Amino acid sequence: MKLYFNLEYQTTFGEQLALNIIGEEGEAERHTMTTLDGKNWQLQLTKAAKAGTYIDYFYSLLRGNEEVRREWLTVPHRLEFAAVRGAAYRVYDHWLDIPEDSYMYSSAFTECVSARERALSTKSEFERTVRLKVRAPQLRKGERLGLVGAGDYLHDWDARSALTMAEHEYNEWVISLDADQLGPQMEFKFVILNADENVMPVWEQSMNRTVVFGTIAKGEVVVYELPQAWFSVYAWKGAGTVVPVFSLRSEGSFGVGDFGDLQLMIDWCAKTKQRILQVLPINDTNITGTWQDSYPYNSISIYALHPQYTDFRQLPKLKDEKSRKKFEQLRKELNALPQIDYERMFSAKMEYLREVFAQEWTSVQRKDSYKQFFEQNQKWLVPYAAFCYFRDLYHTACFSEWPAEATLQSTQKSTFKGKKELQFWYFVQYNLDQQMRAAHAHARAQRVILKGDIPIGISRDGVEAWVEPKYFNLNGQAGAPPDAFSVNGQNWGFPTYNWDAMLDDGCSWWVRRFRKMQEYFDAYRIDHVLGFFRIWEIPIDAVHGLLGQFSPSLGMTREEIEAYGLPFKEEFYTTPFIADWTLGQIFGERSREVKQQFLDNIHDDIWRMKPEFDTQRKVEAWFKGKTDDDSTHLRDGLYALISDVLFVRDRKNPNKFHPRIGVQYDFVYRMLWDHEKDAFNRLYNDYFYRRNNQFWYQEAMKKLPLLTQATRMLVCAEDLGMVPDCVPWVMNELRILSLEIQSMPKDPSVRFGHLSRNPYRSVCTISTHDMPTLRQWWDEDEERTQAYYTTMLYRDEPAPHPLPDWLAKEIVSRHLTSPSMLCLLSLQDWLSIDERLRLPDQNAERINIPANPRHYWRYRMHLSIEELMQADDFNAELKELITQSGRK
Repeated sequence: MKLYFNLEYQTTFGEQLALNIIGEEGEAERHTMTTLDGKNWQLQLTKAAKAGTYIDYFYSLLRGNEEVRREWLTVPHRLEFAAVRGAAYRVYDHWLDIPEDSYMYSSAFTECVSARERALSTKSEFERTVRLKVRAPQLRKGERLGLVGAGDYLHDWDARSALTMAEHEYNEWVISLDADQLGPQMEFKFVILNADENVMPVWEQSMNRTVVFGTIAKGEVVVYELPQAWFSVYAWKGAGTVVPVFSLRSEGSFGVGDFGDLQLMIDWCAKTKQRILQVLPINDTNITGTWQDSYPYNSISIYALHPQYTDFRQLPKLKDEKSRKKFEQLRKELNALPQIDYERMFSAKMEYLREVFAQEWTSVQRKDSYKQFFEQNQKWLVPYAAFCYFRDLYHTACFSEWPAEATLQSTQKSTFKGKKELQFWYFVQYNLDQQMRAAHAHARAQRVILKGDIPIGISRDGVEAWVEPKYFNLNGQAGAPPDAFSVNGQNWGFPTYNWDAMLDDGCSWWVRRFRKMQEYFDAYRIDHVLGFFRIWEIPIDAVHGLLGQFSPSLGMTREEIEAYGLPFKEEFYTTPFIADWTLGQIFGERSREVKQQFLDNIHDDIWRMKPEFDTQRKVEAWFKGKTDDDSTHLRDGLYALISDVLFVRDRKNPNKFHPRIGVQYDFVYRMLWDHEKDAFNRLYNDYFYRRNNQFWYQEAMKKLPLLTQATRMLVCAEDLGMVPDCVPWVMNELRILSLEIQSMPKDPSVRFGHLSRNPYRSVCTISTHDMPTLRQWWDEDEERTQAYYTTMLYRDEPAPHPLPDWLAKEIVSRHLTSPSMLCLLSLQDWLSIDERLRLPDQNAERINIPANPRHYWRYRMHLSIEELMQADDFNAELKELITQSGRK
């Protein structure tokens, strides 16, 4: 069979186009094209093909042998071999860039909201065939695309008799026509047809389309790829709930939410016309077995799911009656608690899982589903199980403290005695995988988009750091610069990424991570998307985030600093400034004690930290176990002394420097002359808001295109914080949904964001898990609340406190009517509109306090999901709010 490809694409000297046929394993078979004018490119291929098959392909731009640009790969070109008499296919394509509405091609739409059955077009047996392909992503569930036009063959513009097209690829429709009945040209339009015949067809909003045909030989199929169809259809908007899985409560759960509860929550979303359910990370965080493992963003594996989410109702019952009664009594006791008792819950669930494993393993390992699971996941599952084995054996997840013989290879030897222990972890992950897949399938059946969360970091005491250390900088810590949440910045403790190593293999580590996630979700939130531009990297010997620097970033040379008019006094600017008067302001009457215990005198009234206390980690170690207020105040004062520098030295190049974040509030800044302060402030603003913009843009564009196109999940991002100008450039270019919070506007000129100005491609919310809920926020700062009440809600009287449900309902309604594609509210904020249902103590609604790195994540619904399902008045009110706002 002869294939002739034609593409119009303007190139410059030295550039060449190539057509790449995608193989079964995703590899591409490249074929270079030819041109006479640098604009019209052709390729002729001979290929054996059977009727009813197809090829997928994409075009790329080459300079020499290097690919410098390629098409959008989420939905490539598709050529069907449907004409059984076809001896030749002549294809006229156009270059496919990422479309403005690329989100409509995500599985969130194609498999959930607008799910439709797809099939190849029926085989045609025309002597001469014209095939038309067009993309129409606006179609909803139950709709199909039709073609109608001039002449008897095209039904003389009778839309109800339109020729039905086949959706052979996501949002791409195809039809084969008899060229002998069309004449030399055809005039036509596309229409949307509904499964309900009482619904009028929707006409394409454009001038009539015209295609003029050249000579078509017998047995030839001419394929025209047409510009996208566009209809005057209201842009889809949806509403949903954000709640951690661990916070779910049902009558049958075991003191913590599980994957069975997730299915029940999906049912509640569907009942109230919500289309999205967003959860926090669900990966295993088991490091110590204590409540400190409740932090869901410190996972020990980017693949393994947390054992706490196992739904025992979906496992075989324990055969031992005594054990069964014991666990049932414990389940009721734990489930009745207002908050999660992490340690008791986790200990009990692990004990239960071991009993089920002993009872069921023999039969489970023979199941085809288990064999398939192990085969598909063994590359990460085997290291994960080995890690868990050594962690439990040596009572620490810090693998640097394990003996030399504790290696992954040692667990694979025939003499290894812990085989049963490895199999236990295979068993646990198999059950979790089956249950989470079931929840995902249930969400799709209910047309609910299940949205996950990808943490920016991994645990330094985790599987990936153990078996793939080349991808991480284990001598650094990731965090965030100071913000409204934390004046000292945030130190998450995660190792930073070695992006050079990751980019060397096409970010395969991240691609594997995303592709595993798509097995469970159809949308995801990129936690701290700024980390793909630059991460706030903190020295390993620091506790607070103030001594960090952006990595990567363009450090400043001495000459550049002095060019701003600031004479560079290296020692003065880079070592902590400690003087008698600064000690007096921090420690008061305890200054003498501090000098004697922690400081050495340099000269006159100037001091320095003693070597044994010259880092925050050394100070932290000295105060370990001392938790009284006096000790805490002394420790924090010493932390402040150590971070009182004007510049921090670049971690890679000691001859470059970075201005210390937020230093204008510290003593070393006060010591500058006024003209030096002016110079430093100009330098500071240039550095943090302008200097790195283009550099960070380029860094992000090396990574994010690879990741966002690795799956068809809908991509959303948490883009809060100290956001450089280049972030919206990249997010717009890659069609990533932003996060919009009215109380944290991105426009620095306003105090509160205007909801009507939210971009369509965004997620609108009131609060996140890191923030106070709406009710808490309302009472935190009465002056701020009054300003909001007056300027945003347009009311003159004093704002009522606490927040009444009728006013909460108005705030929720305003968010729902914003232009944002998604309006996702925390469960607590949804419940705020009903005083009969919401938690009496608003402070008990808080999930996390970012300023506290040792916060106990234990919030749990005070209602069971069964009770929520039966709250008819509340559910009716919620459904009405959602539908009246135009969200479906």
